[in-house]
Order: sequence, then C-alpha cells, then structure tokens
Amino acid sequence: MAESENDIPEAVAVKKSRRTVQLVWLIPIIAALVGGWLAVKSILDKGPVITITFKTAEGLEAGKTKLKFKDVDIGLVSKVEIAKDLSSVIVTAELVKDFAAQLVEDTQFWVVRPRISGGSVSGLGTLLSGSYIGVGVGKSTKKQHTFAGLEVPPVLASAEPGREFVLRSSDLGSLDYGSPVFFRRLQVGEIVGYDLDKDGKGVTLRLFVRAPFDQYVNQNTRFWHASGVELTLDASGVKVDTQSLVSIVLGGLAFQTPATSEALPPAEPNAAFELYPSREAAMKNPDLLVVKMTMTFHESVRGLQVGAPIDFLGIEIGAVTAIKAQLNDASKRIEIVVEVDIYPGRLRDREVVARSELSAKERAAKLDEMVAHGLRAQLRTGNLLTGQLYIALQFAHDAPKAKINWAAKPPDFPTVPGSIEDFKSSITSVARKLDKVDFEGISTDLKQTLESTTKMMKGLDTTIADLTPELKTMIADAQAALVSAERTLGTANSTLAVDSPTQQDARAMMLEISRAAQAFRVLADYLERHPEALISGKKADDKKDATKPEDGKQGEKK
Repeated sequence: MAESENDIPEAVAVKKSRRTVQLVWLIPIIAALVGGWLAVKSILDKGPVITITFKTAEGLEAGKTKLKFKDVDIGLVSKVEIAKDLSSVIVTAELVKDFAAQLVEDTQFWVVRPRISGGSVSGLGTLLSGSYIGVGVGKSTKKQHTFAGLEVPPVLASAEPGREFVLRSSDLGSLDYGSPVFFRRLQVGEIVGYDLDKDGKGVTLRLFVRAPFDQYVNQNTRFWHASGVELTLDASGVKVDTQSLVSIVLGGLAFQTPATSEALPPAEPNAAFELYPSREAAMKNPDLLVVKMTMTFHESVRGLQVGAPIDFLGIEIGAVTAIKAQLNDASKRIEIVVEVDIYPGRLRDREVVARSELSAKERAAKLDEMVAHGLRAQLRTGNLLTGQLYIALQFAHDAPKAKINWAAKPPDFPTVPGSIEDFKSSITSVARKLDKVDFEGISTDLKQTLESTTKMMKGLDTTIADLTPELKTMIADAQAALVSAERTLGTANSTLAVDSPTQQDARAMMLEISRAAQAFRVLADYLERHPEALISGKKADDKKDATKPEDGKQGEKK
C-alpha cells in the first residue's frame, strides 16, 4: 500500500493566463462591428429633412407620398401635421443625400393632382398612383430647409430659356394661369402668376416670354388684352376684334412694338409695363402735352361716356375723362361739368412740337384768339344706332361772345347747345308761331267753304240727273254706229281678201285690158307705117307680113 501511494504523481497548479481569448466571443464582436458600421453608414447616407407648408393636406399621406423631380423619386413624406395657428399644414419630408445641394431659397414644391387650368389638363396619372409633391430646382445660392408650397403648379420649367416681365392692369379680365401670350399671332409665352395690388385698385401679372421671342420686348413695347371677342359700341360705330381662336376660348394677351418706335435694346427681366384694354388703346401714340379743361353743358349728356372723343374738324384732339353734375349757386340750376384732356400736339407735327413747344402763356393766347372767332364745344350724335355722343369743337359765328375762364381750375371752355337742343328750340319756335295763328277763324272760313262746295256738288248732281236720258240716247246711237262700222269693215275685209271672187274677177279684167292695150299698140305701129290703110284698107301682103318679125320684133296677129 505504501509503495503504491508513492507511485501516484503529484498535481502541480498552473497559473491561468489573462490574455486568452475565447472563440465563442468572436461572433458577437463581428456583429457589433457590422451593426456599428451600418449605423454610421446610415447616418452618413441620410438625406436632408425639410418642412413644407401647404394650405391643405389633400392627397398627402405620411410614409406613402413621394417627392419627385422630373418623375424621379428623391424623397418621401415622413409626417403631416397641422400648424399651431390652424391656418395651414406642415409636411415633413426626407430627401436623398444627393439632392441636398439643390435646397436653395427659390426651390419650389407643389402638390401634383388632377387639374384643369388655362385650357390644359395635367396630373391624370395620379388618378391611379396617387398624388405626389413635385419639385422645381431654383437658381439661388442661399441654402434653405423650410419652404412655402405652391398652391398652383408653375406653368413653365425653371430651366426654360426666356425672361419674365411684370404687367399692371386695372382688372384681370379673362386671364388665368397658363393663358397664352401672342406676338404677331404666334404663341410665345404664358401667364405664370397674378396678384391683387395692396391698395385693391389694380392687378399685377407676371408673364414669361420664351427665347428667342423675348428679344422683341423693349421699353416701347405695348401689351393689351386679347381675350375672347372684343365688341365695342362707341361714337365711331361697332367694332369687333379678336386675336385668335385660342384667345376666344382661353383668353390671352398680345404685345407689339409700334412701327414708328426707334430701335431699342431688349428690356431687362422683370421690367414693368402697362396692360392696355385693347390694341387700339395700346397702339395710340403717346401724347406728351396734355391740357386739362372742363366744359359746362346745360342739356342732357345721355350717351356721352368717359373716353368719348373730342373732334376738331375731323381730327381727334382729346378725350372725355370724367362727367359730373353740380349745382350752380348763382343760377340755381344743375349743370353738367365734363372734364376733358386736350392734346394740342395733335394739331401740328409731333417733331415740331418736340423741337419747339409753345409756352403755357402762348398756348392760352392762341386758344383765346380762336374762341374770340367763335370756337365753341358742342354735343353731337356720333351714332344714330347706339345713341353715342361726342364733343365737337366748331366755329359758331352766330354764337354769343364768350371767353375761356382761366381762373377756374381746370379752365372752363365755352359751349353752345347741341344739335338736339337746336332742334328742340326750332320746334319750340314753330310751336310759338302756331300759337299766334287764328285757328278758329280759319275753321269758320273752312266751314263756309265746305258748305259752298257741298251746295255746288248738289247742283252738279241735279244737272247730271237731268242730262242722264239724253246721255243714254247718245250712247245708244254711238253704239249702233259702232256696230254698223264694224259690219262695213267686215265686208271690206272679205272683199279685199286674196281668194275672194271680187279679187279673181279683178285680176281677169286686168288681164283682158292688158291684151287690148297690146292689140292697140300693134295697130298703131301698122298705121304709122301704112297710113293709107285708113282709106284703102289693109292689103293681102300686109296681112301675111303682119305675122313675120319686123325690126327684130315678132309680129302678132290682130
């Protein structure tokens, strides 16, 4: 037992090493490293987060609605919430990393949904795929992550070459987003926006003209409404004007530079222009010299409208700007005061006016001289169909003396009654003269004349009644004479007919007379040759010779 116990080896303790790595921990370590790498990569690849404000969230849904640029997905809506003031909705969207450089101040966002505007239909594809947010890249360099979304999609792509211009008008007319812009009846642009002025007295429009047509817009270019059919009834008659079939249906505007305008460089982007109501108004030559005056009338101005022309010997030298009624304290009468603009430059060449204009004192002296010679303002009918009136300046030599009241502000130009008032005065004068006529005396004389005429007619009826039997007898005799004459003419016709017996007998008698005349000619010839035959008679040889030709003539038997 002792020896066996001594043979068992003794265990020696070995100290454990702290650096030993167990293989079982290798897999968690690798997984942690991969997870960390993925987390870091996810953070590094994460795109920018932006917020967009819209008035409504129609068609928008978190986790489903996409953001698209040129139909390529560039982001996804992650949250839709209502703003604290309840006036709008705030859409939070996450974009791809590569699009971060395009988030600048003028980048645009809008909701694409089915829409009909300006005569065009867009967004029909969203009926199946759902609405999405369209993105338009801006040109600014200022970074931004909070945007106000557009309620109406932009008409043009931001990268399209061309220029925008600003128009100011008193009203919008039939224009809308996308309404066409025409140049010489070619569509060269569209309306891209409009806003009501802050004072509420007008509308500001923004239009885009594509290149290369934008080079034809300069400082003298005129813009006017070309929407639908323009029907005008004024003192000059009825006018109908339209730009094209598209403008009739959709509305639009047009522009053109007057032919007399000098060559100018193209207008700068966002240059402002006035939008005229019609082409006629737009293409009128601007009048640099305007004299404001008033004209006082004491008659009805029904048919006179603002804009009515002021005519001087067929030349339009002004226009009506306002029509007012006021009480004259001195005469206690209602007067019609018409405010007008006079353009003195239209009475002579514009170039002469530009080189040497008359002073205000000289111009006043000229007008005073013309008024002294009878120049007056008068209302006249310009169109009998529409009843439109205009103001004519004419020389009335029988008009009472008058002067321009230069003390009034603006000066008051003398007037005379219009043609209608003259007609009324003539009627009144005739009526007054008719009042002086003794119609009762004339009526008495006329009554007596009618009585005398009646008596005369009764006497004539009696005379005719007395003559009636004799007239009947005369008529009967005349009828009998006519019947007899008719019979005589019938007999004469039958006698003179070609195939009547009388005509045949007459022809036979004429034939016998012709033969007798021929026999007498033969006898006369013989006696001329043998006068002794009257005593001795005709010889036998002569009887034979009488049957022979003599002197080239054939003898005939007697």
